[in-house]
Amino acid sequence: MFLIIIMSESIIIDKSLSKQEKYETLLPQIRSLVGDEPDLIANLANICAVLKYSMKGFFWVGFYFRHDDELVLGPFQGPLACTRIKIPNGVCGTAVSERRIIIVDDVNQFPGHIACSTDSKSEIVVPIYKNNEAAGVLDVDSDSFVNFDETDMLYLKQVGEIVSELLNV
Repeated sequence: MFLIIIMSESIIIDKSLSKQEKYETLLPQIRSLVGDEPDLIANLANICAVLKYSMKGFFWVGFYFRHDDELVLGPFQGPLACTRIKIPNGVCGTAVSERRIIIVDDVNQFPGHIACSTDSKSEIVVPIYKNNEAAGVLDVDSDSFVNFDETDMLYLKQVGEIVSELLNV
């Protein structure tokens, strides 16, 4: 059993669960964690921590938000990151401009990939929406190749929807 203590909240994840079971356990806990907290930055920071320390191979977890023609770094967990990414550059900029989730099995094979960390090997980027416009992304990197799949896509999309709800309040 794995326990993350966050302020007065606890996130409980059994490390022996499958990836899908972990997500199914995490999602209601994330909703509960952010449900009574009105501060967006605090909520985003805690979501990053929960994902990074609950899921196998999540090397970097963070948010970028759109400011005109670029994405600007928001709360994250992991090593230093690129502060600004021009849209449509890189995986994050492409996900925003194409309004779709992108999974990259090997970041070195993605045309125009921006190497914020040479330790990053694979990546998933989920667009975040405000008023039906792509307002940013949830970006998750792994230090292993081919770390993300349809299960991650399905559940991280739901995390993105939780963040979209926070933005649209």
